[in-house]
Amino acid sequence: MMLIRLADEKDFEAILEIYNHSIIHTTSVYTYDVVDMPWLTSWINSKTEKGFPVLIAEKNGEVAGFATFDTFRNWPGYVHSVEHSLHVNSRFRKQGIGKDLLLQLIAEAKKLKKHVLIGGIDAENHASIHLHKQLGFVEVGRIKEVGYKFDRWLDLLFLQLLL
Repeated sequence: MMLIRLADEKDFEAILEIYNHSIIHTTSVYTYDVVDMPWLTSWINSKTEKGFPVLIAEKNGEVAGFATFDTFRNWPGYVHSVEHSLHVNSRFRKQGIGKDLLLQLIAEAKKLKKHVLIGGIDAENHASIHLHKQLGFVEVGRIKEVGYKFDRWLDLLFLQLLL
């Protein structure tokens, strides 16, 4: 059985493990160094202090993934737009967890009266791009060779959903 709920402190270790796995093994985060618990705690608190959710998917008592969003840009004119982050534990992929998390994020953004939900997705992440398009996101831009990781240049796609 799966449950989507707000994260609490007991989930932070699992979130840290999932996020660091993404850093080490994927191009979903364009950084090279793993993060530690103080960094993650600050990152989560920066979102919850703004009233933004940090959600987890719990499957059979285990954190299977997490998702959140934050202000798209720190200028007043962007207050109605948020950019999300979604990561699924590699052992739980292809089970609908990303879809369930993203659907709940969409609902949370609507509750907060946001107008646009934005995903910045590596152009090679075909599964994530497909999921977003399946849920109504539209590709609105590509920044070519903006990232560099694993000895290659990476393109970043922007997809958006008008809420």
